[in-house]
Amino acid sequence: MHGIMRSTLWLGFFGAILAAWWVMYTMAIDMDVDMLGRPGEMGARMAAMDPRMPMYMPMANFGPLFWMWAIMMAAMMLPTLVPTLRAYEDLMVSATGTRAGWSGVLVGYFIVWVAFAALITGVQLALLFGGVIDMLGIAKSPWVAGGLLILVGAFQFTRTKEICHGVCHSPMMYFLGHWREGFAGGLRMGIGLGAFCVGCCWGFMALGFVGGVMNLAWMGLATFFMVIEKLPQIGHYVTKPMGFALIIAGLAMLGWPVFSGG
Repeated sequence: MHGIMRSTLWLGFFGAILAAWWVMYTMAIDMDVDMLGRPGEMGARMAAMDPRMPMYMPMANFGPLFWMWAIMMAAMMLPTLVPTLRAYEDLMVSATGTRAGWSGVLVGYFIVWVAFAALITGVQLALLFGGVIDMLGIAKSPWVAGGLLILVGAFQFTRTKEICHGVCHSPMMYFLGHWREGFAGGLRMGIGLGAFCVGCCWGFMALGFVGGVMNLAWMGLATFFMVIEKLPQIGHYVTKPMGFALIIAGLAMLGWPVFSGG
């Protein structure tokens, strides 16, 4: 019976991830954006629209935009939770962990990322109406895009990143230090873990404004890196090299207008 419950919950977990990626893919197709975030003819017209035009535009309204970001959080961040859920399962054998607590961790984690989705939705609308990004969420200036790459790259070297990554990288230590039983306990621990995860990974969400928030290739690469970053064996070895790579990419983007005469 326990095996059936475990299999059902894990299948539901991975099914939710696949469903989220499918929804993001269909959204991209509907917006005429390819896998690299490049708009087609219709997408280019949409990108050039003024958000203040007297017509309903989903990408300029909080509700549809928040829905998009919430689905994106499920697609990108739930895969990174696998090591944490596996660590909790170990405590179901050696301690007082339960399947209800496992579910609570998952729900708490997702609640935090949905809250972050609301926050970054507000940021996107502010940038959109401020003329910094277009309707597809792409930075209009290489100075903005390059600066954001450098900012996120530099964050990889900060003490805040180190602390948050330490918790995400070793969830077992967090569980042992903050152990609570049952669904409510799992929910509380999941919220705590989610907060550290946001502190660790917020920058990779913000980088969506460099290549476009509907850039599925960026989403896939960012998800892959965040999963790698949380693996116990190699996670600590990839954080700073990624910081260097982002800073170099940002400097290259800042230098491009100069060398190209733009």
